[in-house]
Amino acid sequence: MPDSLPLSALLGIFAVAAAAVWFAGARVSDATDALAARFGLGEALGGMILLAIVTNLPEIAIVGSAAARGAMEVAIGNILGGIAIQTVVLAALDLFGLGRSAALTYRAESPTLVLEGSLVVAVLALTIIGHHMPAGLIVARMTPAALLIALFWVAGLFVIGETRKRFGDADGGGKPRPNGRSTARHALVFAVGALVTLAAGVALEISGEHIAAKIGMQGALFGATVLAAATALPEVSTGLESMRLGDYRMAVSDIFGGNAFLPVLFLMATLLSGKAVLPDARPTDLYLTGLGILLTVIYIAGLVIRPQRQLLRMGLDSFVVVVLYALGILGLFFMHPDGG
Repeated sequence: MPDSLPLSALLGIFAVAAAAVWFAGARVSDATDALAARFGLGEALGGMILLAIVTNLPEIAIVGSAAARGAMEVAIGNILGGIAIQTVVLAALDLFGLGRSAALTYRAESPTLVLEGSLVVAVLALTIIGHHMPAGLIVARMTPAALLIALFWVAGLFVIGETRKRFGDADGGGKPRPNGRSTARHALVFAVGALVTLAAGVALEISGEHIAAKIGMQGALFGATVLAAATALPEVSTGLESMRLGDYRMAVSDIFGGNAFLPVLFLMATLLSGKAVLPDARPTDLYLTGLGILLTVIYIAGLVIRPQRQLLRMGLDSFVVVVLYALGILGLFFMHPDGG
């Protein structure tokens, strides 16, 4: 996107792309719900495999492009920068999707979701470990840490699938789903929605980056707020649609599944660039990784405890997550300049 475009044009592109992502997200969520039911995936596993990957298509495209041209800081920032704010999306779903009726984690209770949250913590911990490994430790264009993250994700899918078979994954209060459309029709809607999400998501990131440059907002704060919020729009859209359908488990699984999947892109970035990616992570990236782990652990606790108490129309866990995220972003201002 040319730097010569005026701010008004960039804002227009951003708004159109956001509307496209929102519209496509609702259709993708509906199609995912139908496909998960027809293939017997269940709400949680369907959200983790289908919905989570589709809503992260913008990140996949941008990480691939950045890695191919050697812009490691862009690839790392896109993978790690949005995990914390995507977790905060659960609080938004709690507030606007349920309101005073109940807390989200009370409605979405499921052992598979607890395992999904634990998988997020595991791959983020491996990310921090991988940062401290030697940059020269690379074989066949792969590093041990990036490969282990991908293997953990695959193993996590297997364990979650087996857990669902053992404990079941009942509907959880969802509305009856229309079954008049064929599987092929749902698959077509899913594919078209995915393509629109991909194209519009890329437009969001590019236009958002230029908007930030023109208004003088740069660095870690931009990546953790504006850019992360833009790339979280697919999760907000699909999450609210899942909530409307009553698929509370899928709404949570979309977030956990997406956050667990994003670090897998380090393997793709390493393969494309031929260099170790994780050692190039900046202090702000690791800071936000730690914040993502903290917020995820709070929601894991909420899924186990299932709090019924609410504050400001949110579950107690969501309220704590919002407060900690705000304090975490404030902490970015006090980091050493080398971390920004």
